[in-house]
Amino acid sequence: MTYLDQNKAAWNHMAETGSQFAKVASEEELREPLKTLDSRGWLPPCVKGLEVLCLAGGGGWQSTLYAQAGANVTVVDLSPSMLALDRREAARRGLKVRTLEASMDDLTALEDASFDIVHQPVSTCYVADIGKVYHEIARVTRNNGIYISQHKQPTSLQIVSRDSQDRYVIGVDYYINGALPGTADTAYREDGTVEYLHRWDMLVGELCRSGFVLEDLREPYRGDPKAPPGHFRHRGRFIPPYVRMKARRLERTGPNSPTKLLWTPGDKL
Repeated sequence: MTYLDQNKAAWNHMAETGSQFAKVASEEELREPLKTLDSRGWLPPCVKGLEVLCLAGGGGWQSTLYAQAGANVTVVDLSPSMLALDRREAARRGLKVRTLEASMDDLTALEDASFDIVHQPVSTCYVADIGKVYHEIARVTRNNGIYISQHKQPTSLQIVSRDSQDRYVIGVDYYINGALPGTADTAYREDGTVEYLHRWDMLVGELCRSGFVLEDLREPYRGDPKAPPGHFRHRGRFIPPYVRMKARRLERTGPNSPTKLLWTPGDKL
């Protein structure tokens, strides 16, 4: 079994057993879908008629919200059970959503420059080479298109345990090759999955080298001063688990040509 097979099986299980990671959009969230999707103002004020790719975003949440807002939605996910939730929710609400079972690092079924927005939840940790993911996203994103993504921070994935003084211990090599080992600390690890640590030069550097410019970066706060030691929100006070990024696709005039800037700060899609 390859790591992709193992991750597919793990996410199928989560979808079929009602995991928190397979939560569909609620009626309240659907009343203001763009506000639900984007509390930071990264999306344009209207997405009606835009082509949106929900990458590794199966589960009936993201796709339903974008479709409710009027976008033409394509969902790509490795897990057929997660995609089944997207189809179920779309049918239940009279929405149109296209689903495609594929790995995020192989989007050959999608045409070049076919999406205005690519939105990817936490998922790049489940592939070995994030550079392949970024290059595929760059290929299918239109010039000036937006790529919104969230990733697990490398330091968070280096934590292996908590000591007697409730300090979190880094025990995984930052330059690790291959999949992450099992650890006692599983606060931000999904059961049954194979995960990979991507360094900052990969998370941000590879993004830029793939043809994107980074417009914004945020670290969502996951801490709680009242949380007891060992709780994931106690851990979140000391190590930020995630990073969110907004990037924009730049025009390439040829395979050996420099990237051309097509926008200025403040422009809307």
